[in-house]
Amino acid sequence: MRIDKWLASVNVIKRRTIATDMVKSGVVFINEIEAKPSKNISIGDKIRIKYLAEDKNYQVLNIPTTKTIPKSQKDLYVKEI
Repeated sequence: MRIDKWLASVNVIKRRTIATDMVKSGVVFINEIEAKPSKNISIGDKIRIKYLAEDKNYQVLNIPTTKTIPKSQKDLYVKEI
């Protein structure tokens, strides 16, 4: 699954367009390498998002098969580290 699509479907970022813009602007890193919107992720990858005040780090636990997941199931797909 593409990084921008994954960020939106597991509710890390609210909308895919915002996720795509963030990736294009160079604030999203996969395993410490700057990501492109078309970059595919896999289970175990570490995602870092550089916000203005702080960095957020996530680990990919699972890849969703649907467009979105319920917020109650977010812990099955992503872990904040």
